[in-house]
Amino acid sequence: MKAVTYNKRGVHDKLIYCDVEKPVPNDNELLVKILAVSGNAADYRSMRMGLIPEKKIFGADVAGIVESAGKNIQLFKPGEEVLGDLAGFGFGGFAEYAVAPERAFVLKPAQISFEEAASFPISGITALQALRDKGNIKNLQKVLIVGSSGGVGTFAIQLARYFGAEVTAVCSTKNVEQTISLGADHIIDYSKEPITKKYGDFDLILAVNGNYPLITYRRVLNPGGICVMVGGTLSQIFKFMALGWLLSLGSRKFRFLAAKSDQKDLEFMSKLIDDGNIKPVIERIYPLEKTAEAMNYLGEGHAKGKVVIKLG
Repeated sequence: MKAVTYNKRGVHDKLIYCDVEKPVPNDNELLVKILAVSGNAADYRSMRMGLIPEKKIFGADVAGIVESAGKNIQLFKPGEEVLGDLAGFGFGGFAEYAVAPERAFVLKPAQISFEEAASFPISGITALQALRDKGNIKNLQKVLIVGSSGGVGTFAIQLARYFGAEVTAVCSTKNVEQTISLGADHIIDYSKEPITKKYGDFDLILAVNGNYPLITYRRVLNPGGICVMVGGTLSQIFKFMALGWLLSLGSRKFRFLAAKSDQKDLEFMSKLIDDGNIKPVIERIYPLEKTAEAMNYLGEGHAKGKVVIKLG
């Protein structure tokens, strides 16, 4: 089969489009024919840190058709359309076929495309778990989303609105129109004004990638409020771990989310998308052979929504 593998000796790109052996599922795995896969920070940051999957194939968010199933599989059968998150199961999505246990997948709603289905597992689940589980989001709360134009941010705006919050989103000038279309009540254009300037204090802050000092978030956080950090560079994460507990000694709390794949959360997000409550934002679609180009673009940090690889 065709796949994109990681080669640390690559001169220009370390992601190489090539032929590899087709995987064979064990008794507890599905073999899925991949029709779409999206890129994530989990992919390019793992590459940069040298955390390479055993099979040297990245790609976690997948959508496709069950090709075959191990004898112990109960939830799925060949021919069914599925979507899933392979991050906890060795990745493998940048390929024509991938294997993983059935708990990595849910049925794909018939009304959404394979590209849409592959766009949300990691980003959507991260936004959901940050707002609902770590942030305890409630109706009518004032929520600030910093980093609102990327994969996590675009889902977070829509989820916060779904949960009944008043949403203020931080983005650049070029992303203002998109952010308004997703339902943000207020916009802070970070190229023109600081986040401390208007709209008062917030009950919940979602800091995607931690671009501001923690003390800045604390200044605009209401007593009893929660700031949740998602992702970021290693230095940003270390700073959060070192200082977050100290800033949490009062009534304001700082929490870090390491999102985890969850089948029930995948089903919840699938239903929201199928019902039209949430619309995935896909900026670019590449063929499998252009995966290196897609990941280079994603790694620049300027993607407006998701970058998807389409197969077939």
